[in-house]
Amino acid sequence: MVTTAVTVAGPAGSVSGLPIPRYVSLKSDHVNVRGGPTKDNDVSWVYTKAGLPVEVTAEYENWRRVRDSEGAEGWVYHSLLSGRRTAVVTLKSKDDLAPLRDSPDSASAVAARLQAGVVANVKKCAGGWCRITGSGFDGWIEQQRLWGVYADEKVD
Repeated sequence: MVTTAVTVAGPAGSVSGLPIPRYVSLKSDHVNVRGGPTKDNDVSWVYTKAGLPVEVTAEYENWRRVRDSEGAEGWVYHSLLSGRRTAVVTLKSKDDLAPLRDSPDSASAVAARLQAGVVANVKKCAGGWCRITGSGFDGWIEQQRLWGVYADEKVD
């Protein structure tokens, strides 16, 4: 196994010029995650769900170190990542359900209730609420219930 030290100076990636950290999503339903930023490194595991959000925490040439919602980290080749924003519903208990509302207001009608682990497309975030869509749902959820957007981040 090859190990490479990586340092990223400042808030922008040394390779892409994009912010570090930042959220992106997986482009493919087969993404190899490696122990280091070369093909000489062993595959540590494989993601099998396109659209899953990951956080880019470092860059090295054409490789991005990513972290997932469970805290696992590894290196992914840049072309397997997309700028499309997605998020995972997170809840304190696996048995809880998150209300998805008709408008960004806790008094508005509940359009659906989502389980922890649901992956959604992020359409917009502002004022502590995000509009998300997915298979069979479209509505507003409290931003704090999502992994894949930063607290108070605005997404258009």
